[in-house]
Amino acid sequence: NSYNIPIRLWILDSHPFAPPICFLKPTANMGIAVGKHVDARGRIYLPYLQNWSHPKSTLIGLIKEMIAKFEEELPLYSLSSSDAARQSELLAYIAKITEGETDLKSRSKTGGRNEGCFNKITIVGAGDLGIACVLAVAAKDVADKVVLLDLSEGAAKGGTMDLEIFAVPNVEISKDFSASADSKVVVLTVNSLGNAQTYLDVIQSNVELFRGIIPAVSHYSQNAVLLVASHPVEVMTFVSWKLSSFPKSRVIGVGANLDSERFQYMLTNLLKAEVLAKDAWVIGEQGEDKVPSWTSCNVANQAEAMAAHDSREKVANRAMEILKGKGQRSWSVGLSVADLADSILKDKRKVHSVSTLAKGCCNINSEVFLSLPCILGASGVIEMVRLEEDPLVQEKLQSSAGSIHDLQQQLKL
Repeated sequence: NSYNIPIRLWILDSHPFAPPICFLKPTANMGIAVGKHVDARGRIYLPYLQNWSHPKSTLIGLIKEMIAKFEEELPLYSLSSSDAARQSELLAYIAKITEGETDLKSRSKTGGRNEGCFNKITIVGAGDLGIACVLAVAAKDVADKVVLLDLSEGAAKGGTMDLEIFAVPNVEISKDFSASADSKVVVLTVNSLGNAQTYLDVIQSNVELFRGIIPAVSHYSQNAVLLVASHPVEVMTFVSWKLSSFPKSRVIGVGANLDSERFQYMLTNLLKAEVLAKDAWVIGEQGEDKVPSWTSCNVANQAEAMAAHDSREKVANRAMEILKGKGQRSWSVGLSVADLADSILKDKRKVHSVSTLAKGCCNINSEVFLSLPCILGASGVIEMVRLEEDPLVQEKLQSSAGSIHDLQQQLKL
């Protein structure tokens, strides 16, 4: 038998980088058969949509997959005349969507709680890091609502299933980008798990993944701060900035925030150098090339400056040795993400070492993101804090900037 299955495709402004939103368009005598590809409202979910990547993904390819999947499991069935009347409410809902009234707009018009006044965070990616971020944000009571976007195929499993079972307060799990609408902070934790052969291939796979994510979340939350925790954080923050077209102040990476917090803790509690800890930061790129530095301060004379530098260098070297033995597990990075989100959402204007556009700093002339001490607030990076001029530190930052820029030049954006 042949069936004519009516559908409606909603093309977003961010198309072709973001996939269309797809609905069945049942007539009055058709009922929706809820299944793994269709929900009760007629919304269509397919692997092709989840894995959308421009330019490989096309509308023609999407329709071909619909034909194949709906051959396996019909999404509609015929209603009896008595049941047909029950379709009116559903059809009215779908009609609203075709007129441009999204579910979010409809809720705001009905006088319910206005989500625009919320501190809402969306966390993209339901892997170990994504779930760690959800739990850390919930534990620190950072936001009024947390949306976890699970982009994996299939039903909820593993950690996401546990989040649903134990009903963590104010946490919503969704596969729908529209659930992220009006977020004030969007955290990116996804990493491609493809069969890449080289480091460059791994990063390129991440770029392809971000092509389908960044335009969509940017479309739904146009005033959000993008907080990137995906690897390598410096490159993926640059990619997020380019794909979102957001101002540089609203695209930041987690950078060396965790290392800086640990560094200051060690100086204060292990090495009893509390005075030094106040101005101490770990900066640069994540990994072995990160370096300790100090914010600029006025010293009376050159001799005092040299003495202060020598004493700090000895303590800093000791602290960095201890720091090398500390790994960055998902839950520790999650706590760092919650710390950054807290400063942004509550407009704390606190200084953090985060990945920000370093062009113009330390004679860096390329568009690269490096971790530098910045004041964070509701609009992201408010101001970069001036560092003490140290030729060795500047040399290392320039070296990192050069290698990151070379890597970025090889990517297909």
